[in-house]
Parts: sequence; C-alpha cells; structure tokens
Amino acid sequence: MKKLFNWMMIATVAAVLMTACTEEETPNNSVAISGVPATAVVEAGQSVAPVTATITAADGLSTLVVRKDGATVETINFNGEVTANHEFTYQTTAEDADKNLVFEFVATDKNGDTQTSTYVLTVGEIASVIKIENNITADEEWETGKVYVLSGRIAVTAGVTLKINPGVIVKGEAGSGSNATALVIARGAKIEAVGTADQPIIFTSIADEIAPGMVASPNLDPDIDGLWGGLLVLGKAPGSFAGDVTEVQIEGIPPSDSNGLYGGDDPEDYSGIIKYVSIRHGGANIGEGNEINGLTLGGVGSQTIIENVEVIANQDDGIEWFGGTVSVKNALIWNSGDDALDTDQAWAGTLDNFIVITGSATDHALEIDGPEGAYNAGHTVQNGTIVGNDVSELGDFRDGARGTFKNILFKSFADPATTDGRGDLSLSGDKSLENFENGILAFENLEIVIAEGVSLSSVFKHGTSAHASTVADDASTVGADKAAFSDWTWAAEAGKLTDLK
Repeated sequence: MKKLFNWMMIATVAAVLMTACTEEETPNNSVAISGVPATAVVEAGQSVAPVTATITAADGLSTLVVRKDGATVETINFNGEVTANHEFTYQTTAEDADKNLVFEFVATDKNGDTQTSTYVLTVGEIASVIKIENNITADEEWETGKVYVLSGRIAVTAGVTLKINPGVIVKGEAGSGSNATALVIARGAKIEAVGTADQPIIFTSIADEIAPGMVASPNLDPDIDGLWGGLLVLGKAPGSFAGDVTEVQIEGIPPSDSNGLYGGDDPEDYSGIIKYVSIRHGGANIGEGNEINGLTLGGVGSQTIIENVEVIANQDDGIEWFGGTVSVKNALIWNSGDDALDTDQAWAGTLDNFIVITGSATDHALEIDGPEGAYNAGHTVQNGTIVGNDVSELGDFRDGARGTFKNILFKSFADPATTDGRGDLSLSGDKSLENFENGILAFENLEIVIAEGVSLSSVFKHGTSAHASTVADDASTVGADKAAFSDWTWAAEAGKLTDLK
C-alpha cells in the first residue's frame, strides 16, 4: 500500500512539472513601442519637436512612464487598450546646455510585461536668434541679449501680453504685399517694450548686421528704407471715421486680417508701454500707395505710455496717429520717406518734445488731417525742432485740420519762392482755413531760422505768419530738449544732434 502511495505522489509531481513546462512554453503577449527616435539635437531654451510614441499590447495596456535621467516626469494610465498614442515634448532650459538627456519610455501591460524605448536628447548652447513664425496667442517674454526674427506679419492677439526686455533686437524678414513683415499689437493685446538708455530695444531689418549692445548699424546706411514693415499698435479708443462707424481696418494690413481692426468707445484704453525703442529701415509697400509706417498708432488709448521713440529711414511716415487719445513724449524722426509726423481721424493726444530731421525723400515734416466723421477732437503738438532741406515742406494742414501747435523751431528749409512751394507751411481747404479763423486750429510761438531775403509770410501761409518769428541759428527760444535723445539714439551717435541747440 505504501509503495502504491509513493508511485501516486511521483505521478502528481510529474504532472505538476509537466503543466509548468507547458505554461512556460506559452509566454504572455509582448508589449511594443514605436515612433520614438533614438536621438535628437536641440539648442538650450528651445522646445523639442513633439515625439509621438505608439504603444501596442495584445494583453491590454496598463501604464506608460516617461523618465528623464532616471527620474519620472510623466505617468499615463490606461484601461486595457491594446494600442494607444502619446505625444511628448520637452522645453529645454539653460541648465540643460551642453548635456545629453536620456529619456526612457516604459510601457507596461495588464500582465506586468514591459517594454522600454530610449530617446537621447543632445542639448547645445542657448539659442541667441529665435524665429517667430506664428501669431502670439499666449503671454510671451523676449529676453535681453537675443535677436527675434519676424518671418511674416505677426500679431499679438487680444488678451495677450508681449514683454520685450531691454537690449532685445527684433528683425523683420524681407517681404512686400500681403507678405510684408510687421509686428501688430491687436486691440485688447498689450506690449511691454521697455528699454533703457543703456539698452534700447531696436526694430530693424534682417539685412541689418546689428547685434545686441550696438546702437548704430554696422552695414546699413540710415537712409535705406522699405526693407520690412513696422510696429503697429491698435486699441479701442474713439476716432472720427467716414460714415461714423466705430471701427475700421488700419492701413498697411490686408482687410482679411481681423487683427488689423482698431477703434471703439474707450478713450482710456491701455495697450501697454513703449520706452527707449528705435525703429529702422521699415515701410514695406503692401499695395499701390499703401505702405506701413514706422510706428502706427490706431485708436490707442490715453493710458498707454509711449516715451523715447526713434524712427529712422521709414519709406512711409515716421509716426502716424489714426484717432485715439494716446500721448507721446520724446520722439525723433530721421529720414522718413513720406511725412515725418502724420495725424488723422481726430487724434486727441499730445506730442511733447520731438525732433524731426528730414531726408531727401521727406514730403512734409507735419501732415495734419482733419476728422472724417461727426466726431471732432484736436491734439497738441509742442516743443519740437524740425530740420528741413531743399525738398521738404514744413507742414500741410488739410481737410479741416484742428489742434494746437506751439513752441516749434524750424530751420534749414528752402525758399518757397524758388522751389515751387517747398519750404512752406500751408492750410489746405476751406475747413482748415475756417478752423484757423475760429481758433480751432491754433499756432503759438513758431520760430524759424530763415535765409536772407526770404519773407516770413512766404513761408507761413494764410496768415499763420502772425504766430511766427525769425531767429538767428543760435538764438532760438523754443524747440526740443535734445538731451532726451543724446545717449541712446542712432541719430545722436551719428552726430545729427550736434548742431541743435
């Protein structure tokens, strides 16, 4: 009996062993990962292009764990799916520079089987040139010491703030027509471009070899224009528009782009801060007679702060206001292609302390247009020095122009009698003349350094000479305070302010 029992025990053990062997010969289904590259290279500070890992597991997925240098950075849980995709990206930092980062993708199925795929990311030095290819739709900060290249018309969209730190250089790629490059601050968006006298923010062309820390271009002359678009700031403040509509499309931006709309009913609208900013070589043409200004201000509200701005070599106007209530302090325009300062649509702010240095293509130093609708408002332009030449006019006040213009010095303009009217200040149209007679358009304390034999009334037309006087070049009592521009502008570095009082 005992012998029979022993044989039965041996048979049982053998059966168990045979069963175990059979189970080992039938393994669990495996887990597979595809789509993860073995290596990639990126500069520090840039994002890794998205990596899409595809995981398959016939026994049902449980988890995917992503590790960076052995530490878990992400865990994704599954519910037994047999296949799944996961998109992974990584924002490199300054600390990652000159390192190889090892990422492991570890997939596990319901049976505990795993598969690992390894991704080695080689990180180079911090990128110093960053290309901007899409509209800015989330708050963004541009860093000191870097160059940002606009690849097209880039809009900062409503609700978003773009912060540009001191010393940043922004370069626009070449383009014209609907492809003209520009930076547009749309209605409801904000720009915080706050440079310093030591580190101004410079907007220029991709052709400019200027680098952070420079003020003057090392390769472009200060009269080369039209190489890119310009800076446009749009807001919700009122303007006087044809048909008394409340919003219109800004010139220089195609009608198909709704980020070009401006106007509204909020005179205190806030579009941000612009300080110590130099804008150069712009004014690309998007169509017949439709260029982009160096700085365009459309419906910008009074809470916006704009101080210490230089515009050089713009193919169209230096600064143009379209309605709005924003004030500007300390502005310098040099070598504008059309008008240096242009106001339209009942702008209702103040320009205080400005210098205009006309170029060979400058039409008017001042072009002042009246309202286009029923809404009427005037602006103040004061404490300015305007340096002319043989082809430019002092100013043209047109179509019901209104406002106050005072404490302005003019010098170096031609004799209107020998240049077909170049070198004069005129009032155009009955509405402008009527506004002047009624004091709605007013001039105070205008001075001019005039050539011998040229009469004051031949320069200041339509009775405006009553508010002007002649002075010697070193005896003016009005004009700009050039000290505001002396230590940060290209014009100062080029010696263009030396002869100004």
